[in-house]
Parts: sequence; C-alpha cells; structure tokens
Amino acid sequence: MKRRELVRLLEREGCRLLRSGGGHDIYYNPITGQRQPVPRHAEIDEHLARHIRKYLGIGTDPAK
Repeated sequence: MKRRELVRLLEREGCRLLRSGGGHDIYYNPITGQRQPVPRHAEIDEHLARHIRKYLGIGTDPAK
C-alpha cells in the first residue's frame, strides 16, 4: 500500500498527525486515544498497514 493512501485513509477516519519523528510520523486517533507510528517509506507492507489501522481502531477494509 502506498503511504499516501494510508495517510489519507487515517485522516478520513478522524486520525490526526500528532508529531513527526526521525523516520516515522505519529498519528493519533482522538476517539480511541491510541497513537501509532507510520513509517515514511513510499511503500508500506500490507501487513503493517493492516496492523496500523487495527491498532488505531479503524476498519481493516482499505476500500471503505
């Protein structure tokens, strides 16, 4: 999955960029109170993208 697609999905579901780190951006879901790092790679492994969505409390279906 492209990083851009994942970030758009997270933001559409209400997640916000909390801060930027060295190689990751930290996204925060205000509804669940969870934080999760998102790597700054152009391509993110599908398994990792699914884990990020699940941890932040967002449905695992990317075509939502």
